[in-house]
Amino acid sequence: MEDEGRIRIAADADLVLARQKGRRLAAAMGFSGTDATLIATAISELARNILAYAGVGEIELARIHENSRDGIVVVALDSGPGIADLEAAMQEGFSTAGGLGMGLPGARRLVDEFDIVSEVGKGTTVTLRKWRAFAA
Repeated sequence: MEDEGRIRIAADADLVLARQKGRRLAAAMGFSGTDATLIATAISELARNILAYAGVGEIELARIHENSRDGIVVVALDSGPGIADLEAAMQEGFSTAGGLGMGLPGARRLVDEFDIVSEVGKGTTVTLRKWRAFAA
């Protein structure tokens, strides 16, 4: 995994920066414009969750190469309150912050692989992977 950068998430401007960096990395790696937008949107959802629930955290972006394919991994991590009920949090419409409840389920729909680990009182780590489609 080749590290492409970490972005500290503590304000809306950081969310915008993370989204832009994700889109630029996707474009540089040859992702389609549509896939670059999906990656940027997933990053935005994760960064919004960091701001809403933890207040501060970070987004890490990296290139990955596995089984003859290239992709991007996005890791969102925070030391916030953690998620008490992961199953509920992954249901569309569930929100404890008064939002639409689309963040985590929405991000999961936009990528190829989604993993979440959360411990109450310790924080949450979400890992996303999006693989570049092969040109036909």
